[in-house]
Amino acid sequence: MLFSSWQFILVFLPISFFVYFWLNHRRLIIAGKVWLVSASLFFYAYWDVTYLPLILASIFVNFAIGTGLAQGSRRVVQQNRKKRREVNRKFILTAGIAANLLLLAYYKYTHFILENVNLVFGTNYVIPHIVLPLAISFFTFTQIVYLVDSYRGETAEYDLLNYSLFVTFFPHLIAGPIVHHRQIMPQFASRWTLAKRYPNILKGLFIFSIGLFKKVAIADTFAVWADVGFDGGQQLTFFAAWATSLSYTFQLYFDFSGYCDMAIGASLLFNIWLPINFNSPYKALDIQDFWRRWHITLSNFLRDYLYIPLGGNRRSASRTSINLFVTFVLGGLWHGATWMFVIWGALHGCALVFHRLWKRFRHPMPAVPAWILTFAFVNVAWVFFRARTMDDALRVLDGMTDVRSAIGHTAAAVATSDLAWGGWLSDVLLQYLPASLVGQTPTFLAIIAAFVIIRQKNAIEMANGRIGIHKLVYGILLFSVAMYFTLAATSTVFLYFNF
Repeated sequence: MLFSSWQFILVFLPISFFVYFWLNHRRLIIAGKVWLVSASLFFYAYWDVTYLPLILASIFVNFAIGTGLAQGSRRVVQQNRKKRREVNRKFILTAGIAANLLLLAYYKYTHFILENVNLVFGTNYVIPHIVLPLAISFFTFTQIVYLVDSYRGETAEYDLLNYSLFVTFFPHLIAGPIVHHRQIMPQFASRWTLAKRYPNILKGLFIFSIGLFKKVAIADTFAVWADVGFDGGQQLTFFAAWATSLSYTFQLYFDFSGYCDMAIGASLLFNIWLPINFNSPYKALDIQDFWRRWHITLSNFLRDYLYIPLGGNRRSASRTSINLFVTFVLGGLWHGATWMFVIWGALHGCALVFHRLWKRFRHPMPAVPAWILTFAFVNVAWVFFRARTMDDALRVLDGMTDVRSAIGHTAAAVATSDLAWGGWLSDVLLQYLPASLVGQTPTFLAIIAAFVIIRQKNAIEMANGRIGIHKLVYGILLFSVAMYFTLAATSTVFLYFNF
């Protein structure tokens, strides 16, 4: 079930909301939590019920291991003796993390590993196609964090019901944000969240409406142009290639940030604040700033549970650079089992290493060139992130550097141009502009509009303060337009469901 589907908006979300608060109003608090867990599991199983036992088993096993680690941590603190107990706890933690990663590796990386084994050793091992369970990357990482924090003694006494609600809470279950137990579980334990809070309802609906509009009206529009360029297989001219890469750059941002806005908005209806996952990343003035704004919860996870354990920046400059590079290569691999994601992660790892070296000179770039350079790099790196193969990536990059095709009315330019969009207007423009640019005019007009939008306040910033009449009208307008696109759409999917 998609956040942008009418089934979710008009049926699932209202029923979940009203039943939950009706039970709370009757002081059936535990029943309300059971209802929310059940609704969340239904939300998960609606896509494919086959993998419902998988997430349930994952919850039970990780809760049991985490509870044992937390209790052992308190005994160690109280007694402060017996190294054997500490060794056993480390073994249990290692085994728990390994079990989670092996499960993830089986579903996500088995085919990737076999393909590379066959390539290196000339073998021909084949196994049946393995379908990736929905959200396995997100709920696996969420629970690994819980195990590590339980080992450190940083988790409280949680029961299975509250833990299940933390893992399965439907706004964040499918594609994040990656939540931390300290962020969510105390909120569910608070009596303040049990009653309807109308300011939160208004704010949640406002944020949800913005996210829905970003997804169905903006991201899905750019998706058409991005798919044609990346998947079409044809030679791309200069303007067509840039239209393709920029279309995907904006599609991915508006798609994923729109999803996270909807997740935050839906969660606020239940008085739960999810962590902010995007903070206008395309305003970043350097690559480090970009990663402080893009997929913030993943960046925090990689920093706290990979980069710092590797040594962080506590050692030599060369070791710090290696730690950064390894962290982002593994971060790229987390997104998917292809070398294209590895290359994308390596590019960002190299960029962050270069940024650290540049900072030593203490000569910051002016804001405008810094923004242009950062955005251009991110845009080029997204080409590898989106392309299915290296040939597809190189085809787009070749077009982006083919300046000669930007001039004149070459056969390739006309072939890759959609000149039917404007009728007589396109005929007029052809007298003054290259055919390849005229053919991409609708795309570039949308791209210009997207550049204007990303310079504005984001959804969370706009929702700050009271939701007055102006914001209310604005939210209703966006929601109405978005619902038109939702009801008219034949198919749609969130990009991060694939990761």
